Amino acid sequence: MTSSMTRYRKYLFIAPLALFLLITLGYPLVTNIIYSFSDVTFRTIRSPRLIGIQHYKEVLTSPAFWGSFWFSAKFAIVATFFEVLLGLGLAIALAPLLERYKILLTFIMLPLMIAPVLMGIMYRLLLNEFVGPISQIMQMFGIYVSLLNPPWIVGTLVTIEILQWTPFAFLIIFSGLQSISGDVIEAARIDGASEWGVFWYITIPALLPNISIAAFVRFVDSFRVFDHIYVLTGGGPGRMTTSLSIFIYKSFFQQEQIGTAVAAAMVLLIVFLIPLIFSMRQITRK
Repeated sequence: MTSSMTRYRKYLFIAPLALFLLITLGYPLVTNIIYSFSDVTFRTIRSPRLIGIQHYKEVLTSPAFWGSFWFSAKFAIVATFFEVLLGLGLAIALAPLLERYKILLTFIMLPLMIAPVLMGIMYRLLLNEFVGPISQIMQMFGIYVSLLNPPWIVGTLVTIEILQWTPFAFLIIFSGLQSISGDVIEAARIDGASEWGVFWYITIPALLPNISIAAFVRFVDSFRVFDHIYVLTGGGPGRMTTSLSIFIYKSFFQQEQIGTAVAAAMVLLIVFLIPLIFSMRQITRK
């Protein structure tokens, strides 16, 4: 009896978490799977009619879907690259200063405290070509361009993403930098290693796990970008800045193509599920 209770005790401990995940993730997932195989509108949302894989065929052959997919992919790759690069540079450059004045960390983290929607509204005002202060300053130097119009709009959106989320990459990398033993670096210097040698052969290898985590999290988050792009451009002009999240939102709420929107969301889930499972297996092996 005692051994039986011990055997089942571990299941009792994880039961609340399993129940929570079942309610918050399991039910919506099953509902979305059903809708992705159904002909459904807001009027028939409680009685969907199964039609097979038609929505998946429509999504995978849709130029609009693939245009949104590749825009999101390129946006995420460029934003992630510069966020991690700047985060690494800031972490190394500011480490001596932050060791003495830790309060500065609060100011560096400020962009993370701002909601992406509010960030979009702020830049909509700052970059307004008639009253925006940034546009006014550019015009003082004879530069008459609107950063919210082609061909500048994509670069503007990526820059806003980088400005807001570089502090996240910085925080992850800076925490790894703090864990590197000073004795190891001191021993390398005594053995004659140059500053570049210490950086390249000790600091970078020690930071690789932190850099990988920061890059993975930021890539996934940037790929799902929605808020500030929707506020600034609504996905336009045309479909020039339509991310995959905006494509799904418009299909669902504006075009009432619920099955198509859910099928696109399921494709997005599968795309990220594969690298997530692979990453978790690598982490648990260690």
